[in-house]
Amino acid sequence: MLDAIRWDTELIRRYDLAGPRYTSYPTAVQFHSQVGSFDLFHALRDSRKAQRPLSLYVHVPFCANICYYCACNKVITKDRGRAQPYLQRLEQEIQLIACHLDPTQKVEQLHFGGGTPTFLSHDELRQLMAHLRKHFHLLDDDSGDYGIEIDPREADWSTMGLLRELGFNRVSIGLQDLEPAVQRAVNRLQSLEETRAVIDAARTLQFRSINIDLIYGLPKQTPDNFARTVEEVTRLQPDRLSVFNYAHLPERFMPQRRINSNDLPTPAQKLEMLHRTIEQLTAAGYRYIGMDHFALPDDELAIAQEESTLQRNFQGYTTHGHCDLIGLGVSAISQIGDLYCQNSSDLNHYQNALASLQPATSRGLRCNTDDRVRRAVIAQLICNFSLEFTDIEQAFNIDFQGYFGELWPQLHNMAKDGLITLDRDRITVLPAGRLLVRSVCMVFDAYLEQHSRQRFSRVI
Repeated sequence: MLDAIRWDTELIRRYDLAGPRYTSYPTAVQFHSQVGSFDLFHALRDSRKAQRPLSLYVHVPFCANICYYCACNKVITKDRGRAQPYLQRLEQEIQLIACHLDPTQKVEQLHFGGGTPTFLSHDELRQLMAHLRKHFHLLDDDSGDYGIEIDPREADWSTMGLLRELGFNRVSIGLQDLEPAVQRAVNRLQSLEETRAVIDAARTLQFRSINIDLIYGLPKQTPDNFARTVEEVTRLQPDRLSVFNYAHLPERFMPQRRINSNDLPTPAQKLEMLHRTIEQLTAAGYRYIGMDHFALPDDELAIAQEESTLQRNFQGYTTHGHCDLIGLGVSAISQIGDLYCQNSSDLNHYQNALASLQPATSRGLRCNTDDRVRRAVIAQLICNFSLEFTDIEQAFNIDFQGYFGELWPQLHNMAKDGLITLDRDRITVLPAGRLLVRSVCMVFDAYLEQHSRQRFSRVI
């Protein structure tokens, strides 16, 4: 079993830098417009030839209400009729992409995100899932990981029953905070009872896994009131918890301009919130997986990390990193072999492209050899907190220390500071360094320059 993380305030202050979350390497910041539909079709053909299994991500951008903290790609509207034109284009995209794949390629993982996927009516959800099943090989034996993001204000028992009937077996529930003053400050009024009702329904209907999202650093939060939220959440006993650091970037995300910056907790208060949260979750039996994620010891993410098979992609930590990821919908990102490509983030551009029977691909990147080497290094560190040099050397026919020789002084400094151990044949992230693993990964990032770091959130 991995050692528990260790809190070291001085180390955190020194290494709490702004940097990527490494759901990919290179990160989406490096995507460019020279990648288009030809590259996408070429990658899909390679996937078909290799018969690789698939992971599908479907983006539903609509929300009935705006949450001021949100940085997701979304469309705020009370008009439920706006979903139907979007679904028509989404179904065209599904058909367009699927015809370049083999119908026998199994969809091991499916995830609906947003926005609010349950903004769609029951009939629309049935329609969309039927179209996916028609064009992709979705599993019928409940063995796949089929998840959906849930806003408890947009779901009830009948919704949960429908989702289970359609094949979903995992739910991720947005909660963020239970304190009424905090909820008012971010325009997300949501009671504990609403959340508990959805969780009770999921358990009764035998959903396999329940995740709850929390955010620390929101306006009106204090260490004490956030600790009360965490205490209530642990009583709900979700299988997984995501505890995100709120990054206040009003210059980039317009809804955040409605947040009064004077109401935000201080950096010291945010650190205390995280420290107390870790103590509470550890006492409740949760394991720190990494990158804000916690899981019970019998969860498959915790087991995969124990067995050094955990992986990471645009959907976060996963056991399905071997799959080709197909992103469907506005702003969705695909990772197919060594190609990353992203659909247009503009709803009109997305819909117009599909209306012309063309993919909505707007940008992307094809990994070169150096990208692949560094991607493998970062993946091992961020997933398993360790890196065996021989694994990289054998996979890429390189001498690790020779290839990364210019990085050795930085790594030695991190070892001296107690983040890592640096031996002749491996790097191990120590318990005091696990909260700061992004900072270790950043050493290996060839694209990260000081002027670009302002695009990223801080590590903690």
